[in-house]
Amino acid sequence: MGNIKYYISLIIKPIDFKIMTQKKTIREIAKAWREDKLPYVKQSTMAAYVLILENHIIPRFGDSDSLHEREVQAFVLQKIEKGLSLKSVKDILIVLKMVMKFGVKNEWMDYCEWDIKYPTVSANKELEVLSIANHKKVLGHIQSHFSFAGLGIYISLCTGLRIGEVCALRWRDINTMDGTITVNRTIERIYVIDGAQKHTKLVINTPKTQNSCREIPMTKELLAMMKPLKNVVNEDFFVLTNDEKPTEPRTYRNYYTKLMEKLGIPKLKYHGLRHSFATRCIEAGCDYKTVSVLLGHSNISTTLNLYVHPNMEQKKRCIAKVFKSLGK
Repeated sequence: MGNIKYYISLIIKPIDFKIMTQKKTIREIAKAWREDKLPYVKQSTMAAYVLILENHIIPRFGDSDSLHEREVQAFVLQKIEKGLSLKSVKDILIVLKMVMKFGVKNEWMDYCEWDIKYPTVSANKELEVLSIANHKKVLGHIQSHFSFAGLGIYISLCTGLRIGEVCALRWRDINTMDGTITVNRTIERIYVIDGAQKHTKLVINTPKTQNSCREIPMTKELLAMMKPLKNVVNEDFFVLTNDEKPTEPRTYRNYYTKLMEKLGIPKLKYHGLRHSFATRCIEAGCDYKTVSVLLGHSNISTTLNLYVHPNMEQKKRCIAKVFKSLGK
């Protein structure tokens, strides 16, 4: 009779399998998450995720089976104190949250809500750009001392291309009839984990967002340089090497640094050439939407936040226009 009552109780009250699910550590969940995510993201994106996991998340949370707010908040403050940028910390938290949601979905851990607070930034860090004089100096030197490698720097200063986009340019991307450059790929060195083996490899991919695939008009001077070259080059060769093999960003960055030192230009990261192009566009009064499209930003707010910081003269002109329209 007792056995009958037991089996009846099972029918009335099913076993709660959720309780029986075994918890996993963040290390185990992260590994399963990577394998699940692999078919759906670009190789370069996965490489970025793996770097974040290996360098930041696993060392701190690998042996934990929960992600409570107080631990995550302490982690954030520690990273910022060590000099990591706010953007980098937020990128880490994006990956951490994806791992947690994957763990919760599979019932390997409990969901924890976070309300992370960041230290107040007193002032926006000013973008480093070339002065107008140095901008002209670099363009002039490359025009009078032509080389295929130098051409890439000239292109970046005239179009705002990123270093990976310039390294991935082929001659078939240069249209001298329409006077345009088509950007539809980028080259980068990514971090790869193959079992116990860790190494890097060079990959050519589509740009990180759809907006980064774009068509950019060439300046008259750039077009004049390109036209005679297009008649003699192999369409399939890369522009910077004029060869079937490309140069990688790390190597090209070294070339750029040496050229800037030779010209006596104050130290500036290669990405500063892109900032310099965008700054000249804003200074010339170009509308912000057009600048955003030329740069391949995913939305105009990125352009506004980075480059649109009116100076006092611009503010005075704005106020004067308002009161002029009022007849005052």
